[in-house]
Amino acid sequence: MATPSTWTVPIHGNYHGYYSKRPSVRDPRLALLPPSIFAAARVLDVGCNEGWVTCEIAQSWGAHKVVGVDIDDSLIRSAWRRRRTVWSLQEPREKAQAAPSTDSRKRRRESSEILPSIQPKPEYFPMSCEHEFGSLPIPPSDIRGRHSFPHNLSFRTADWTSTDIPEDAERYNVVVAFSISKWIHLNGGDETLKLFFQRVYDVLEPGGRFVLEPQAWETYAKAKRMDERLKANAKKLQIRPDDFGTILSEIGFGPPQHFGITGEGGFRRPVDLYTKV
Repeated sequence: MATPSTWTVPIHGNYHGYYSKRPSVRDPRLALLPPSIFAAARVLDVGCNEGWVTCEIAQSWGAHKVVGVDIDDSLIRSAWRRRRTVWSLQEPREKAQAAPSTDSRKRRRESSEILPSIQPKPEYFPMSCEHEFGSLPIPPSDIRGRHSFPHNLSFRTADWTSTDIPEDAERYNVVVAFSISKWIHLNGGDETLKLFFQRVYDVLEPGGRFVLEPQAWETYAKAKRMDERLKANAKKLQIRPDDFGTILSEIGFGPPQHFGITGEGGFRRPVDLYTKV
């Protein structure tokens, strides 16, 4: 199998410049979800690409810890850069609303736990500021708080379907899988897709949520033409995206909550939420 450094075709969905094709500061898929879903949560974003969604969850949705994982190390390096860029462009803390306190340590602790509605404003400074002056330094976590952006965000390179990462041991409240199920399915077949769903169940706390953006079966046709191995694997697939709910139910998830469809053209897909029972 080719290593990440030798990939010339994005056979894992590891598109470079993906968010230039699907641009958004506020991702519309996240906007479909209840605002409280990420509050004070430990979150895993599988197939995080260049980290745009991961950064938004960590910065604007009140999550305490967010981990992005992707199979492509060059995308993970881009995600770390995205983290610094997003930090550099957000509203300064002294202008953001924070909980009042007469004790400085208590104030710092409370400011790290402010609700998403009063988080510092993203994109407060224009991108030209960073281009001209460079990224802002990130202050130590003991000043800003470990649950405050960007200290609540990290990234790892891993094929998470088959490889544990250290953060898995503490488990998560939410696992996000946007635009990734098709690529796991085509690369590993039906059994690997089932293994992925089982892995998600195993790393979630009881009552934890699995946010899934399933890709339609019709889109597999174009994807499998990228590589002969994908084409060969596709001939053996018996599972269809319409079967995902049944499989997840058999693993131990409750019935899906359908939060609607968003996106344009080939990116127009549903966002579903499954709860571990």
